[in-house]
Amino acid sequence: MKQEMMTIVRQQELAPKIYELVLSGELVKEIQMPGQFLHIRVPRSDLLLRRPISINQYDQDTGTCTIIYRVEGAGTKCFSELSPGNQLDVMGPLGHGFEIDKLNAGDTAFIVGGGIGVPPLYQLSKDLKAKGVEVVHFLGFGTQEAVYYANEFQALGETHFSTDDGTFGVQGNVGNLLMAKTSQPDAVFACGNNGLLKTVEQLYSKVENVQLSIESRMACGMGACYACVCHVPGDETKSVKVCEDGPVFQAGEVIF
Repeated sequence: MKQEMMTIVRQQELAPKIYELVLSGELVKEIQMPGQFLHIRVPRSDLLLRRPISINQYDQDTGTCTIIYRVEGAGTKCFSELSPGNQLDVMGPLGHGFEIDKLNAGDTAFIVGGGIGVPPLYQLSKDLKAKGVEVVHFLGFGTQEAVYYANEFQALGETHFSTDDGTFGVQGNVGNLLMAKTSQPDAVFACGNNGLLKTVEQLYSKVENVQLSIESRMACGMGACYACVCHVPGDETKSVKVCEDGPVFQAGEVIF
C-alpha cells in the first residue's frame, strides 16, 4: 500500500452523475488483483474522511488506473469538478480482490453487477478472458440513461442487461437475468448491493467458487476503525472487516 499524490489524466461523465476518472502514478505498480480499491482524500479541508472507490481497470505499463464513481454527496461532487493536471491524495491499493487462479482456459464464469457495482468487474473480465475463460456478463441498471460500459463488456463476451423500467434489456433486476439462464458456471463473481449478493448466493449455492464484493461505507480503509464490519455465520461474536478482509468474500463467509 502506498500514499501518493496522483495526477488526473482524464475525466468524463459516462451517464448522469456517473464519472470516469483516469489517474497516473507509481501507486499503480502496487495493484495486484481486480476488485481492490483506492482511498481518496477530498481536496477540501472541511471533508476529513477519504472516499473508498473501486478500481475499474489499470495498466501497469503506462502507470495509469481508472475509477468510476457516482456523485452522491459533497465529496464526490468535488471530485467531479476536477480537471486533467489536478492532483489527488490517494492511498492504495487496499482490500482483498477477486481470485482467479483456480480458473482455467475453457471454464465459464458468470460476472454479475448492478449499478455502481459494475466498475470493478471490467478489469476482472479482462483478466479472465486473457486466461481463456469464457465470460458471461449480467448487468443491471435503473434505466437506459444510466447504462455505461455496455460496448466494453460486450467486446469481452456474452452480455445481458436489465433495467428497472425496461428501457434497455430485460425489465426488472439482475436476478431476472440470472433465473433465465439455466446453465451452471464454473465460477460466479458479483458486485452490488446486499440484495443482489443474496440472490447470487442463493441461486448458485451448488457452485463451489462464488465470490461476492460488498459495498460498504468505510472510514479509515485499513481495518483500524471497525466501521465496516460484517458478521460471520454461526458465530454472533465474530466479525470481519470489509476494507481489510474484503471487499471480496467467498459465498457463505459473511452475513449480508
